[in-house]
Amino acid sequence: MKKMVIALAVAALFAACCQTDPQPNCADPAETVMANILSRKSVRSYTSDTIPSAVMENLLRAAMAAPSGRNIQPWSFVVLKDTSRYDEIFGDNFNLSMYKQSAAVVVLCADTTVVRPPRENPDAPAVQQPNNIWRDDMGAVTENLLLAVEAYGLGACWTACYPYPDRMVPVKQALGLPETVVPYSVVPIGYPAGGEQPKDKWNPSRIHYERW
Repeated sequence: MKKMVIALAVAALFAACCQTDPQPNCADPAETVMANILSRKSVRSYTSDTIPSAVMENLLRAAMAAPSGRNIQPWSFVVLKDTSRYDEIFGDNFNLSMYKQSAAVVVLCADTTVVRPPRENPDAPAVQQPNNIWRDDMGAVTENLLLAVEAYGLGACWTACYPYPDRMVPVKQALGLPETVVPYSVVPIGYPAGGEQPKDKWNPSRIHYERW
């Protein structure tokens, strides 16, 4: 909780300083963003502290700011806190103990269809059609959530649900997801209990200029 309060105070100070009359001692926005991205790590153990409702709402607000192909925004979120239901929801998922230890679990769901006029005829009536780029959007929205979690001094871990039937089926049934909606990822969130550190993944050999 203390870490979260400090993070909020720093964010407020930064906003007040840099949006009105920037001073030399203000944090560089680019450095702040880079520091947050490079600090992100997978956290798998949590304290018993709860997450304030306002913080959870901001995490989801950040997630929904993700880019979306054709602005379809296929995502929906199921926020879970009642651990007594987790056995039913997650079945034999090997991440079950981690889910139960976290303060909340967010199931990120995707509608695999879209109702809108055909792309080739925008003046035609809206019809239900496949959304073939929902996976790209869901990767972006999950990453946005993880970065917001890091910014608030929380910890999280991206665990896959799609495309594994043994994970997807119990979640879909227990949460009553509509037919066209699939559970894409499951993200437990809480205050870190361990000493997880970010991995240095910088590898210049993976970069190619002009051609491979």
